[in-house]
Amino acid sequence: MTDPNAIQPSALDQLPDRDPEETAEWQASLDAVAKAAGPHRAAYLMRRTLERAEAGGIALPKLLETDYVNTIPTAAEPSVPGDEEMERKITAWNRWNAAAMVTRGSKYGVGGHIATFASAAWLYETGFNHFFKGKEADGSGDQLYIQGHASPGIYARAFLDGRLNEQQLDNFRQEAGGNGLPSYPHPRRLPWLWEFPTVSMGLGPLSAIYQARFNRYLTARGIKDVSDSHVWAFLGDGEMDEPESTAALALASREGLDNLTFVINCNLQRLDGPVRANFKIVQELEAQFRGAGWNVVKTMWGTAWDELFQLDTTGALVRRLREVPDAQVQTYQTRDAAYIRQDFFGADPALVEMAKLLSDDKILECFHLSRGGHEARKVYAAYKAAVEFKGAPTVVLAQTVKGHTLGEGFASKNANHQMKKLTVDEFKTMRDLLELPISDSAFADGQVPYGHPGADSAEVRYLQERRAALGGPAPARRVHPVAPLPAPAEKAFASFDKGSGTQNVATTMAFVRLIKDLVRDKESGKRWVPIVPDEARTFGMESLFPSLGIYSPKGQTYEPVDRDQLMYYKEAKNGQILNEGITEAGSMADFIAASTAYATHGEVMIPFYIFYSMFGWQRTADQMWQLGDQLGRGFLVGATAGRTTLTGEGLQHADGHSPVIAATNPAALTYDPAFAYEVAAIVKDGLRRMYGEAAPGEDPDVFYYLTVYNEPMPQPAKPSGPGIDEGIVKGLYRFNTAESAGLTPVANAPRIQLLGSGTAIHWTLRAQKLLAEEWGVAADVWSATSWTELRRDALEADAALLRGEERVPFVRQALQGADGPVLAVSDYMRQVPDQIAQWVEQDYSSLGADGFGLSDTREAARRHFGVDAESIVVAALAQLAKRGEVKATAVKEAREKYGL
Repeated sequence: MTDPNAIQPSALDQLPDRDPEETAEWQASLDAVAKAAGPHRAAYLMRRTLERAEAGGIALPKLLETDYVNTIPTAAEPSVPGDEEMERKITAWNRWNAAAMVTRGSKYGVGGHIATFASAAWLYETGFNHFFKGKEADGSGDQLYIQGHASPGIYARAFLDGRLNEQQLDNFRQEAGGNGLPSYPHPRRLPWLWEFPTVSMGLGPLSAIYQARFNRYLTARGIKDVSDSHVWAFLGDGEMDEPESTAALALASREGLDNLTFVINCNLQRLDGPVRANFKIVQELEAQFRGAGWNVVKTMWGTAWDELFQLDTTGALVRRLREVPDAQVQTYQTRDAAYIRQDFFGADPALVEMAKLLSDDKILECFHLSRGGHEARKVYAAYKAAVEFKGAPTVVLAQTVKGHTLGEGFASKNANHQMKKLTVDEFKTMRDLLELPISDSAFADGQVPYGHPGADSAEVRYLQERRAALGGPAPARRVHPVAPLPAPAEKAFASFDKGSGTQNVATTMAFVRLIKDLVRDKESGKRWVPIVPDEARTFGMESLFPSLGIYSPKGQTYEPVDRDQLMYYKEAKNGQILNEGITEAGSMADFIAASTAYATHGEVMIPFYIFYSMFGWQRTADQMWQLGDQLGRGFLVGATAGRTTLTGEGLQHADGHSPVIAATNPAALTYDPAFAYEVAAIVKDGLRRMYGEAAPGEDPDVFYYLTVYNEPMPQPAKPSGPGIDEGIVKGLYRFNTAESAGLTPVANAPRIQLLGSGTAIHWTLRAQKLLAEEWGVAADVWSATSWTELRRDALEADAALLRGEERVPFVRQALQGADGPVLAVSDYMRQVPDQIAQWVEQDYSSLGADGFGLSDTREAARRHFGVDAESIVVAALAQLAKRGEVKATAVKEAREKYGL
């Protein structure tokens, strides 16, 4: 058996050693140090040697972990510009008002979080005072992704700044009255303040990376030079457990996004307890980020620890800090000096001797209070190092105490995330600790007061002067007045009106062809941002590669294998396409950054993101909700849509429900177009509404979801007559009647209305023919382009009726006077067409593809789900038989005839 303690072969063994004697001398030196000074000294020398090699540019594997100490030693810290005492006072007021706001709101049961901002106050205040650029200079400024649970502290600062008043603070989490503050950063709820939603956790870091990347994209394409913008993402150490938090770390380092800084508040606690009870989260994160190629700055200990590190001549203190698990560090926070002497210092004789030189007060100061994230000087040094570092993004790992300054009842307690208030006595203790001039008499009737030094106080003047120097208030969202984009030439849309003749064209191909024309538009063409997750060839988009180029910060440093082909793979520094690889989450983050550029940078961009419909909404619906919150605009395109249309791919590829998920998003306008001219009409209306002149009452802050299909079919000409365009946009219009289809029924023939959406319209048209020719039934066919928009219109009509306004839902208007029952069909589960059932006056029934998908031919799959033309005929006859308009035996005959 192999000895597990034996020296194992390494990669170096595969290389010839040109001087084995020299190698042996180095190894012998290491052995000698280990024997004479101990393994700890040997390890210390090795780490320092590796650091020296890295600094000298010698190519070696990076050291993934450093000691559990500050990256920037005290002697190397720059002085903090400005008035540190004034900044301390400002931070004290903000700490107080954040806690007061949540406590006052707790009597209404609305909740709130106190402890997070208490731990992170200096992380934010240092940035606001010295780093975060506002929008009043170039309209872009810095982009701030604020940790959601820290929002009370941001509101407190806006209150001190005069941007919020006491009434608004008292309406924290009480928005129904119209003058409240949302719980977390929600741009849709407070659009003048918040830019980026960050709760759901994990989406903030992912979005921040792609925002920094999109900033580079805008600059490279010559849309706007935003190279001075910096993206800051404030995160919690517990939040880093979310897969999305670290999903794109390699992208950020690969593309050298030195315009990006993560600030991770390492208070060592998540919602229920320690983040890494038996381990060390800071060391884990350092290794993860260093391994991904990030610059890492650790800000662990405050100045009170300087004396201890000076006494650590043996390295015993650093070793002990490295080995103590996080949960025990939390315990030290809550225990007395005697316990710390015994448990921490008692573990090593050298530390026992060190402890004899320390007073109890000094030990408690270090272990209870002194953390790097609680000192402006330490934080400033870390931020300055971050913004000055070039070639890679930076993460600042700042150790703090959750609940800092809130008293012994909060600090480092496992339950502090759920603790919503302080008592009056606890507030008075906090007041004394923060040295705030708030008298006991201000606590009227047991109510904690807000604190403010006065609009003309030195504190407020200083705060406003600092923000003015940095370009205005932050955070802030601004929608700059821009002229509506001119509509593209009508020719691009009208070319689909004549149909495709005998040529079979899938609606996916029709959409791509439309985009090809639109990106050539002289006025708006450059504004389009095509986004695709490594499936461009699947969707027939490879022809866009050479004409638009795929964005890459390095351009194309190689000769593509298909360079001699017309549609070769072309990357370019100013490429227009964002081809993200196999990542729907990353592509969606791209879309969010592009769709909100009109507010973030004052530049209107038109993103379209095309994806396997099954893997768009199902995988990233949380990001679609984030998109709606952030007031994003653009086109989501679910290609290869439908449960039976994507043949052979099977259960996990067969989308029968994306319109159901999309219907739950208030900002999503969901369409299932059947024909190419419908696709063109919907895109045309979307451009008008989101980027042109929205009609009165229309919200431009929406996004469109279109399902398109990979089944080539003849594309008919657009029907003539009034109301077609309105019907396409509103969700329903009559495509033909039995008579106009040339299916002349017998006199007094039974009649039925067939509603179909998407590719199902083709089965419906075949069923129309079978009903007329084989069963003597006249069927009118309707194209239901949007079941969801029909439902929303009907819901609005219901709400208007309750207000005493007479309004008829559009679906009822459209079907008014249509003879016979209604049968609705789609390639989705019946829940999709059933959205409109209660507003249809006629007898209503539906067919759909409910259940799991399966691998087979389209015909077999449709027969399996009972949505093919023959199944539609049987269902139609059953509806008519119920009404006595056909014989009951006709249903059985049809089943037997078609083998159902």
